Amino acid sequence: MTESDGNGLTSHRQPTGKSPLISVVVPVYSEQELLAEFYARTKKVLGGLDPTYRHEILFVDDGSTDRSPEILAELARSDSAVRVISFARNFGHQIAITAGLDHARGDVAVIIDSDLQDPPEVIPQMLDKWKEGFKVVYGVRIARDGETGFKRATAKAFYRLLSHLSDTPIPIDSGDFRLIDRKVIDALGEIREQSRYLRGLVSWIGFKQCGVPYHRDSRQAGATKFPLRKMMAFALDGISSFSERPLRLSSHLGFLATAASILAMLFIIVGKLMHPELSVGGWASVMVAVLFLGGVQLVCIGILGEYIGRIFRQAKARPLYIVADRINFTEPQVAQQSAERTL
Repeated sequence: MTESDGNGLTSHRQPTGKSPLISVVVPVYSEQELLAEFYARTKKVLGGLDPTYRHEILFVDDGSTDRSPEILAELARSDSAVRVISFARNFGHQIAITAGLDHARGDVAVIIDSDLQDPPEVIPQMLDKWKEGFKVVYGVRIARDGETGFKRATAKAFYRLLSHLSDTPIPIDSGDFRLIDRKVIDALGEIREQSRYLRGLVSWIGFKQCGVPYHRDSRQAGATKFPLRKMMAFALDGISSFSERPLRLSSHLGFLATAASILAMLFIIVGKLMHPELSVGGWASVMVAVLFLGGVQLVCIGILGEYIGRIFRQAKARPLYIVADRINFTEPQVAQQSAERTL
């Protein structure tokens, strides 16, 4: 088993017990309206599984600003299978999932958001696929209720663009809702990228993978935690983490701009030689060339800046997250995690 506090230092321990343990990893950010219902539905699903399965529900509070921490503490007091990790501040959705996987003890982990758009009732189907030998079982969204046409269109375009650009095949229309085997959890624990795109990392790791189609429900309460700004940043993380083609595109744009400039120069020279009487001061042609070249240069600099910014963040080697509190983690467990950390 791999456990980490975000410093890139991990400890390897095997899950205890002979019966399979399922770790349900749930990132939470200000979802006070839905936590009780999510817990009830998830417990019902887990309770209806084969009795040989054991389970834990690992909530990661990503710096919530509402009553989510108090609700999670109440759930943990009433159910020892509920474990809670609280961040010192908001570190982001992908980092919250990473922390949950770092602390998961299960033979298998199910990643699911607490907003109930991804239904817990799909978990048994994922477990069936796992028993067939698949190490990764990801949910494939065949319908997306409650989303605007703009969001559906942009999401569809992004998944297809990323699939086209990425050197690693990434399933289309799949999110973070998925089941992953202990081998995949351990492999993810070795990857400490700052700009994380977990669904891409899981695809990059490999192993036997398959999809399970499901109907994505609309949000029942609260507001989305992924506005357009965060969606754009997430898309940039996905593209820059799994494709170097934007860098090649900047080179191609440079060659294209050079070729276009040479052609324009030849056209102007030939025109001036053949029809000198029609030639007017070259203000327009100069401005067109300057604006065209300036635009290409700015695009290329922007692309380079995105990659350099990610290199800068990675080079600082800061912890991925800071844990403020843990609930239902015994002191010997935490001490053992610290003692067994290795590079």
